[in-house]
Amino acid sequence: MASNGLSLDDHQRFTLMKFKRNVSDVIQPHHNEKFLLRWLRARSWNVEAAEKMLRQSLKWRKQWEVDEGLKTWQPPENLIPYYPCGTTGYDKTGAPVIIVPFGNLDIVGLLHAFGRQIFVKMTIQMLEKYMQLAAEKSGHKIVVIFDMEGFNLRQYVWRPAGEVVISMVRMYEANYPEILRACFIINAPPVFAIAFNVVKRFLNEYTLGKMQIFKNDPKKWKKVLLENIEAENLPEHYGGTLKDADGNPHYTTKVVQGGKVPRHLYKRHYEQNSDTLPAKQYTTLVIKKGDKLSLDFVATEEGSFLKWDFRTEEHDIRFGITMKDADGNITPVIDHKRVAAHQVDEAGVIACQAQATYTVTFDNSYSLLRSKKVQYDIGITPPLEKLHILDQHEILGDEVAEVAATSTES
Repeated sequence: MASNGLSLDDHQRFTLMKFKRNVSDVIQPHHNEKFLLRWLRARSWNVEAAEKMLRQSLKWRKQWEVDEGLKTWQPPENLIPYYPCGTTGYDKTGAPVIIVPFGNLDIVGLLHAFGRQIFVKMTIQMLEKYMQLAAEKSGHKIVVIFDMEGFNLRQYVWRPAGEVVISMVRMYEANYPEILRACFIINAPPVFAIAFNVVKRFLNEYTLGKMQIFKNDPKKWKKVLLENIEAENLPEHYGGTLKDADGNPHYTTKVVQGGKVPRHLYKRHYEQNSDTLPAKQYTTLVIKKGDKLSLDFVATEEGSFLKWDFRTEEHDIRFGITMKDADGNITPVIDHKRVAAHQVDEAGVIACQAQATYTVTFDNSYSLLRSKKVQYDIGITPPLEKLHILDQHEILGDEVAEVAATSTES
């Protein structure tokens, strides 16, 4: 039996009628049956659970003024070039195609320059824009291409950055159910498995079931993209025909590429009091002028990880990591260099070689006038479970390959 063109059986139709009656006091004229069905499906046709979810979401929309002030809110002009996303057309079913060059997202820079609230508002505003496109063209489905080229896990080891990403995922799942027609994650480096293993815990089966993940294999993912999207709706870089007037294959006139946020845009103090690691999790010490501190960490299992997170007060510090293998050979892992950890928390992660000793050094020997106060949280974590994704999607491989040792920045 159909309801307004929707294919529903008798039980589903009765459930929809009951749900519509239960939420009649809060729904708006534009909340049609397609809209209501999204919430029912998200809660497996449980009317009470769907009602609770919808009411909470409508409350959330009021809190963020999604249907009021946010519609006319203008984000800071200098934020827009660093928020990577754009739409280039529609897929073969009429769903808007959103491209997110996620590997170019400088989340640490955005948080320090603009703060968490503005980043969240910008994200909501973009989601609403794409939902409006979907509603006008094909209902409430969208297609997203996440390009992970350049993805750097180091940013997300910094807790405020990781927390923002998780909160965005949870916000999406709670307030935009059943809107994804397909999600293509392309150019995923091996280290992406680490991040996804965390994020997937906050995704429901519907979202996971719409995902396909591809390694850096353009021939394979371009073929899949073109099976779903006409070439005239894809940038040349992704196998289509769209490009800028100057020949740029990324089609930057429609897809903002993002990039490193300049330090001059940083606020002196990011809202760190509530977002950073609790002080009790840090070890605090003073490295005297002209002195250095070396800390040894022994990796006994293949696939374990060395993680670090530290900050200094008022001044920079030289930081680096070396590795001594079972044969006694010493090699640099992170080059020793001065880092401005008094401006931005330094954080990172590297994959460890079994039976190796990693020496983390805070070096203040170059400073003959000032002692440096350092707060750090460093340690070895055990190997992660192998990455699993629902169904038979394109998986990154059974193993998590070595994390690229990315030098910290001064």
